[in-house]
Amino acid sequence: MSTAPAPGAPRVAVLDYDAGNIRSAARALERAGAHAWITADADDADAADALLVPGVGHFGQCVEAFRARGFDELVGAWQRAGRPILGVCVGMQILYEGSEEAPEVPGLGLLPGVTRRLPEGIPVPHMGWNRLEVVRNDPVLAGLDGAHVYFVHSYYAEPADDTHTRAVSEYGVRLPAVVRVDRIVATQFHPEKSAAVGARLLANWLASEVREGHDIAV
Repeated sequence: MSTAPAPGAPRVAVLDYDAGNIRSAARALERAGAHAWITADADDADAADALLVPGVGHFGQCVEAFRARGFDELVGAWQRAGRPILGVCVGMQILYEGSEEAPEVPGLGLLPGVTRRLPEGIPVPHMGWNRLEVVRNDPVLAGLDGAHVYFVHSYYAEPADDTHTRAVSEYGVRLPAVVRVDRIVATQFHPEKSAAVGARLLANWLASEVREGHDIAV
């Protein structure tokens, strides 16, 4: 996917490692004001202003495919350089140290903590709309406290440091819906499936994290 960018539009590489929902994520970014393109090449992605790590799939398979493309080295270098990264759903989970879904496969370890299976006694996977509760102010969440967003998942993040959690949702457990560690922001829900609320979050992220000071409507 590649289109001519608007003047000054932030360039966001959507990392293609055979995880699901990639094209809709790229389209949502473009609607929010970015020039987004899908790439399976780490060198190509490195030319972007920001990275989006999407994901729908099995944790172990996603991590292994991510590493096979050399994306683990790319995001590690970006983290050390303080460059903006957005993880979504399984793209959030693989940034952690590991997951109960595939305990034999280490995660990328960019975010301290692990991912846990949703508790027994509730329908799994969790599919549907849930309310966001902002617990720590963050520019990506401007105007979104109390809004509803769309989830599709069976696992959730358990950060090693509670201060990393910016917003939570309730589904059998008080689960982190948005986390931040420095310039890495990640959402358990799908902004690209969350209608106007998801569009607002992406626009907030572009404005505050990627091209701060550019004229991007939020």
